[in-house]
Amino acid sequence: QVQLVESGGGSVQSGGSLRLSCAAVVNAYSSLYIGWFRQAPGKEREWVAAIVSEGNTVYADSVKGRFTISQENVKGTLYLQMNTLKPEDTARYYCAAAPRVPNWTIRALFAYEYVYWGQGTQVTVSS
Repeated sequence: QVQLVESGGGSVQSGGSLRLSCAAVVNAYSSLYIGWFRQAPGKEREWVAAIVSEGNTVYADSVKGRFTISQENVKGTLYLQMNTLKPEDTARYYCAAAPRVPNWTIRALFAYEYVYWGQGTQVTVSS
């Protein structure tokens, strides 16, 4: 089992920055695919970013150029650096992990592909 715990959310003004962290209770990131999702009230869960292979990251168009996903295998921690935040980034952010399977570059975008989920951390951006 893998338990994921997010932290780092908060309230910021438009244009500000936050860094989200996702700690794995078990250091298992080296054998898993990992990503970030978000969900705003009344909306479906939305894919944000993922690490699809060693050193290769993909991003949703809405966050590309502003958000950076990274991981630190030694500490078993996943990060999401969020810069130039906008009010439309307001949501609860979740990290997720999945066992390594083929064709992950395409599959990484879909929530149903992920097996393990954190409890989420709230990000609120005011204008």
